[in-house]
Order: sequence, then C-alpha cells, then structure tokens
Amino acid sequence: MAASVAALAEDAIPLYPLYAVMFADPDVVGAGLSPASISVLFIIWSACSFLFEIPTGLLADRVSRRPLLVVGPLVTGAGFALWTWWPSFGAFAAGFVLWSAGSALRSGTTQALLYDTLAARGHAVRYSALAGRLRAFGACGVLVGTVSAVPLAAWGGYQAAGAGSVAACVVCAVASWALPEERAPVGDVHDLARGNGDGADRETDAEHGVAWTVSVTAIRMLCTDRALGGLFLLVIALTWVSALDEYLPLLADEMWHGGRWGWPPSIGVPVAMIVVAVGDIVGGWAAHRTRVERLTARGTAPWLLLGAAALAVGSWWAHPAGIVVVAGAFAIFGWAFVMAEAMMQRRVRSEVRATTSSVVGVGEEVIAVVAFGAWALGSGWWPPSVLFAVAAVPYAVLGVLLGVGVGATTARASARYPKSTA
Repeated sequence: MAASVAALAEDAIPLYPLYAVMFADPDVVGAGLSPASISVLFIIWSACSFLFEIPTGLLADRVSRRPLLVVGPLVTGAGFALWTWWPSFGAFAAGFVLWSAGSALRSGTTQALLYDTLAARGHAVRYSALAGRLRAFGACGVLVGTVSAVPLAAWGGYQAAGAGSVAACVVCAVASWALPEERAPVGDVHDLARGNGDGADRETDAEHGVAWTVSVTAIRMLCTDRALGGLFLLVIALTWVSALDEYLPLLADEMWHGGRWGWPPSIGVPVAMIVVAVGDIVGGWAAHRTRVERLTARGTAPWLLLGAAALAVGSWWAHPAGIVVVAGAFAIFGWAFVMAEAMMQRRVRSEVRATTSSVVGVGEEVIAVVAFGAWALGSGWWPPSVLFAVAAVPYAVLGVLLGVGVGATTARASARYPKSTA
C-alpha cells in the first residue's frame, strides 16, 4: 500500500503541465524567459540527470535504501519551492538540478528495495506484478496532477500549483518511509566473488574502495552474462517512445485540426492526453497480471510488432479516434518495459542491483537525447503524425530481431546462464 501511495504521489505534480508556461509568462516576476533560455534549462536538467544516476546507484548499494527514497522527493520538493516563491532563471536552473538529484535518488533505488525485500521473503516472483501495479499508480498520479492543475491555477495561480507540488513530494516521502526494507545476506546468497569474481575482487575492494568494486562488478555482469546484457539493451530500447511522449500534445493538436472534428484543441488535446494515460495504466495492470517466470525476451516479440503497428497506424490516421490506437501502443510498450525490467532484475545480484538499474537510467537519458535530436531534425520536414509513425520503426526492427532469436535474449540462450538466487 505504501509503495502504491508513493508511486501515485511522486507523479501527482500540478506544476508539471504548467512549468514551461510559467517560465515564459512575462507576468511572473523573474520569469518571462525566451525559448532559448528555456531550452538551456532543459539541457541542464538532462545533463544533471545523466551525471547523478550512477553515483546515486552506487550509494544505494552501500547504504540503507529507504532513507534515500525519503530524501529524494524532499529534494525535488525544494526545487519546486524555489520555482514557486523565488522565480528567476537561477532559481529555475537550481530547481532542475534538485529535481534531477531527487529523481536519481529514487531511480534504481526503488526497484532494488522492492525486489530484494520480496526476495528476502521468498516472493521474488511477485516483483513484476508489483512493478506493473506501481506503473499504473504512477500513470494515475500523472492524471491527478494534470487534472488538479486547472482548479489550483484558477484559484491561486502558479503558487497554488507549486504548493500542491511540494505537498505531493512530502506525501511521497512519508509513504516511502513506511516501506519495508530487507536484504538477503550477501555472504549466503550474493557473493561478489561468485561466478566471474575471485580473490582479486576482494583485493580491489581493499585497495580502491567498495564503490569501485561494486561498479566494476555491475559492468562485468552486463558484459559477461549475454542474457543479462540483452535484457539491459531491451529495457533501454523500450524507453524510446517514453521520451517522445513530450510531443504527444503536438500529435493530438494535429489530429483535431483546429476544431474540425467538433472539439477545439483546448479541449481535445487534454482529452487525448488522458486517453494515452489510460493506455499506460492498462499496460501497467497487464504487467501486474503477467507471470514473469513464464516469459522470455523473445516472448515479447509479437507484442512489440503489434505495438509498432498500432503506433504507426494510430498516429498516421488523421482522426481523433487514432489517439485510442496510439494509447493501445503505449499500453503494449509500457507492459513490455515492466516485463523486461523484471526479467533483468531476476538476473542481477543484490549488492549491485541499484547500480545496475542506474546504469539503465544513464542509457535511458542517452536514448532521450537521441529521441529529442531526431525529433528536432525531422520536424523541419514532417508533421508530428509522420514522426510518430517513423518512431514505430525501431520497435518493429526490435520485434523482428527478438523473434528470430538474435543475441542471447531467447529462451534457449538465456537458459545457458544461471539466474540470481534472489
């Protein structure tokens, strides 16, 4: 219950749909930024997210994880407070630094705590169900934040929305403190020297520090366990469409054609965003109902092909009903992401679990930068509908590669490597 409340509160941020507008609003003292200045802020955000991921993952593998989950949203909330009550370019930049730091403290840490606690209780197989439920609650949180932004802004302007965002962060921190935390004994289940390690690892630990040993062990696992490496790449690849969801309002606006279908864009676009969010919720609940122990990466191939077709057809279709098909694609990709991440967690050892998840986070940031750059390049020639249809191609290629058994992500190749006993 605490995990679900934390997931919902973490994404129930009323400022999220408003902060770009607030930055550019000339009526806000200290704001009124140009598009170039706002782009600089986004670059700062992405750069800090990239830099913070692995250090926070290393920290989460060396200390208790629950306090990090409590501190993370409080740090993020401090950034929202700066934006709300002391607006300026410097405050906005500092807020993005704090937001990225707070998110990095929770990225990987949440998954590691949940998986290890379930594993210590003998319920590791339930991780995918819990992860799917949390993804659904996170999507519900986005809906709550988006819906609450309108009345809050109408009642008290940006300050009311900002106060609501800070309050959501506090709720997330309190709920995170109620999370249980257990770890399997490292000596009994997760020995750093097991498998690929030996006495040299212990010498490295003594000479260069535990953090170095943990990072080297995580990277070694990804490089030597081909099945784990394949799942690692699959999880990163599945974040492609998540990076492009920032452009969904542009797609929805094109579908409505300035009110041609009866609703003006001011109504149609928010409705479309809600439909896609519902699709994400459905994907999370589908993952909640899927038995991860019966699934392989190859088993996701038909679904990825179906999701690619739905994204291409739905976005190409010049009709508001197409957004329903796009929402179906997001549901499929969301389900596939949860399942791939759960399969990866089953192969990762406890003492490097958060670090490995943070390495995934770095890969996600790289994919996001590539996606943003590809959109910026393609938008000079094509409308959003074409760009989203083109964005489906990597998923179709990925589905074909998995279907024909490329790499060690098939069931037969995966069986050649022992799973983590956690």
